[in-house]
Amino acid sequence: MKRISILFLLAAAISNAQTISESNLKKHISFLASDNLHGRGTSTDDEKKAADYIAKEFKKYGLTPGNSNSYFHEFTFRKNLNPHDTSTINIPERKGTNVIGFLDNKAPYTIVIGAHYDHLGLGHDKNSLDANPTGKTHNGADDNASGTAGVLELANYFSSNKTTEKFNFLFMCYSGEELGLIGSKKWCDNPTYPLDKINYMLNMDMIGRLNDSTQKLIIYGVGTSPVWVPMIDSMKSVLSIKKDSAGIGPSDQTSFYLKNIPVLHFFTGQHSDYHKPSDDADKINYKGEVKVLEYMLRVIKNTESMDKLAFLKTRNPENGKGGFKVTMGIMPDYTFEGKGLRVDGVSDGKPAAKAGIQKGDLIIKLGEYPVNNVKEYMSALGNFKKGDTTKVKVNREGNIIELDVTF
Repeated sequence: MKRISILFLLAAAISNAQTISESNLKKHISFLASDNLHGRGTSTDDEKKAADYIAKEFKKYGLTPGNSNSYFHEFTFRKNLNPHDTSTINIPERKGTNVIGFLDNKAPYTIVIGAHYDHLGLGHDKNSLDANPTGKTHNGADDNASGTAGVLELANYFSSNKTTEKFNFLFMCYSGEELGLIGSKKWCDNPTYPLDKINYMLNMDMIGRLNDSTQKLIIYGVGTSPVWVPMIDSMKSVLSIKKDSAGIGPSDQTSFYLKNIPVLHFFTGQHSDYHKPSDDADKINYKGEVKVLEYMLRVIKNTESMDKLAFLKTRNPENGKGGFKVTMGIMPDYTFEGKGLRVDGVSDGKPAAKAGIQKGDLIIKLGEYPVNNVKEYMSALGNFKKGDTTKVKVNREGNIIELDVTF
């Protein structure tokens, strides 16, 4: 009889364990991608409604505020809508709000689980792929209500189960990603939690359209730590995993990679509704998103027995290659509001690295061409061809130096 009672209690405990909930995902995405939020445009009242919703969920899960006594990490920025121009003359100041919740398991290291929650609003910020976007609601169900819902559901899972207490968790939802990874960069440059206590960062951007036929999940950033590739290769899964090594990419994991933190970015693939008003909640593959989140749980579980993950630099895709004959191998700081191009990252083995250009340098002249912003840098770059050598003038912490760069 005693044995039967123990088995009964064990079965009850298992049945009460929190699992990834498809209905929760539907609830979150239906709210975030509803017409009532008008596309969650950065700096809008509707984005603030989304932020309030996320903070309320964090509080419900028992997470502590991630910014002192607040779930909100507010920042200001100026953004030129020309994507290749950092000039902010006569550009009005705008506000953004990251939402952060902390699960404190009294562990030595913390995992960041993040996603951006902003989208294109009513198409005024020029990133829409619709032929006539202005005034149309871009609901952004996959991009990125799906990732935001993933953050919320993983927060719910870990706060309910307490099955992984080797790590603390920072659950972060970023504003301003669609305008250039602004929210995640603002936090990484002025963090509310010590960066050296972060073990690694997992990012979700567009995880809601898993193809039922191919079951393909793309994981970026596998080259940012020596553990990622062998661990992922050893994990048997119903999903078909495609790996990409680069730490730099068009989503918020980049901001953490540039702070020498291992990252992974999960993505179920591009589709015809990307950045269009047709990216709606009824097109989300909710069962597929459950599979993605369950896979992420396995990734986290597999790192429990490991020490703090080592960081590796990766060979990164070039930004803005376009029709240019040459590249420097730098990551521009698109949030920089001053004069010049601020270098946010330098790729090993590329012309900039060989010339001695460093992260934080302010490029002010390339050859005979002044560089006042990213647009002028791109224009200057177009005047060179492979094999050319020229002078690069940089401001390094107030000192003007000249370096020789060979393309």
